[in-house]
Amino acid sequence: MRSRLCLVKRQIQLPRKITTATKNMSSFTIPNSNPPVSVRLSPDLSQSQLLSFPAFKIWLSTLQHSLSRQQDPSHEFYATPYVLREIDVQSVDFFGGSRLGFVKLKADVSADHSEKLPGSVFLRGGSVGMLLILQPDDVPEGSEDDKRVILTVQPRIPAGSLAFPELPAGMLDDEGTFAGGAAKEIQEETGLSVPQDELIDLTALTVQSLQKRQTSAPADPEQLQKAVYPSPGGSDEFIPLFLCQKRMNRREIDEMQGRLTGLRKEGEKITLKIVPLEELWREGMRDGKALAAWALYQGLKQEGII
Repeated sequence: MRSRLCLVKRQIQLPRKITTATKNMSSFTIPNSNPPVSVRLSPDLSQSQLLSFPAFKIWLSTLQHSLSRQQDPSHEFYATPYVLREIDVQSVDFFGGSRLGFVKLKADVSADHSEKLPGSVFLRGGSVGMLLILQPDDVPEGSEDDKRVILTVQPRIPAGSLAFPELPAGMLDDEGTFAGGAAKEIQEETGLSVPQDELIDLTALTVQSLQKRQTSAPADPEQLQKAVYPSPGGSDEFIPLFLCQKRMNRREIDEMQGRLTGLRKEGEKITLKIVPLEELWREGMRDGKALAAWALYQGLKQEGII
């Protein structure tokens, strides 16, 4: 299942509040759920808000599909299948005062003998990351020489850092396309204008390559997003990774080093850092997006796919 989503900035307005569900909770049953799944809501969240939240819809649909696969006798959990029984929304975070942004919930997924799976979930939805490779136009075309990558250095308070180096990236909402959002983010964070059709979806290409090798297995049994999941033990966040290769005047590339960019009104304070492609694994070692993009780029190049 491929979501159609567009970009929203990672740096957003300060949340209105975070509320822990401790009293005045309401509850409802997920429509058409079988077996019935009860949901307990935090005080400031309504049923319609939760059910229309893109991140919740994608997470629930994906989980329910995965659970349904247990009906196959060949499934390892066939004899004692797990069931989604209850969802407890513990807290929510609104952006700009009204738009639901983050949801912290606990899902009761257990077997008949009460064996439970870890179910603490931080819902934030999809993001997108971009591997932007620049090459001086005085280098022969087709050469891998002197390729460089753009990193953004910016405050990341959840990581406890005021200068975190990473690939350009952004959050997503429920309109537009991944590629369209990526092109918009490139423009806002780096100042480069890149047509949407020049972006290469590294994650989608890798999924296709994997499926060609697994000819005897279902194409996508889990129906996960064509993306990397940086923290599947605690968050639903998925990140499609795009590649953009651009040849530019050498002087223009050099002038990007240390440039200040970003939307200040949205709390962005970004400094560009240009690093050699062969050094990306080292310079971006703390950024999962950078390491994943570097690995996918190297693998797809080796296979002759890009």
